[in-house]
Amino acid sequence: MRVKVIIFGLDGVICHTEKYHYLAWKEIADELGIPFTEEMNRHFIGMSRMDSLNELLKGYPGSLSRVEKEVLAEQKNDIFKSCLITMTERDVDPKLRMQLRQLKQEGYLLAIASSSKNAGIVIKNLGLDSYFDTISDGNSNKKLKPNPEVFLNICGYLQVKKEECLIVEGTSYGIRAAKKTGMHVAALHPEGEYTMEDMAGITVLDDLEQLKRHAAHIYK
Repeated sequence: MRVKVIIFGLDGVICHTEKYHYLAWKEIADELGIPFTEEMNRHFIGMSRMDSLNELLKGYPGSLSRVEKEVLAEQKNDIFKSCLITMTERDVDPKLRMQLRQLKQEGYLLAIASSSKNAGIVIKNLGLDSYFDTISDGNSNKKLKPNPEVFLNICGYLQVKKEECLIVEGTSYGIRAAKKTGMHVAALHPEGEYTMEDMAGITVLDDLEQLKRHAAHIYK
């Protein structure tokens, strides 16, 4: 059974928004008097917004109600979105754009799977929305990475079997979620903390130029 759909994680694969997440969380942390560094921010890669907030609040001496947490999460998102406005097509690697174009020309369906509720905004700002047939994100899924739902729902959206899908991920949360799907999985410059079990059976790609060859190899 050949690969028909290639599913991309967002951060670490299509683009890099970690610096914007850091700036937004740093502003929230400063407001709460919590020390926060770029190293700490790296542990948030792939997490949902609320999971990240709960991690941040481990350094907070007081307690917050659910409503207060929701307010902080929304505040963080507003800061983050104000940063995303500065992203343009110039923030896309030309090689990535060429690779996506080639994959479309060869008949692959392309999808984005992200825990972020801003995935659509990012893709549009980068001028890549025409390449993707669907987006599965924090707006359309109740369960987020490392839960596999964000990937599995794409099968329904595009009417394909999971065996016909190849996931390309770049974060530890994403890879753990991808492995639970039964789909083919590849990792591009994986970031975060991994165990040998996490990476067992995962094909590691040095760059996206290897992706087309890998997808064809699965077909054989």
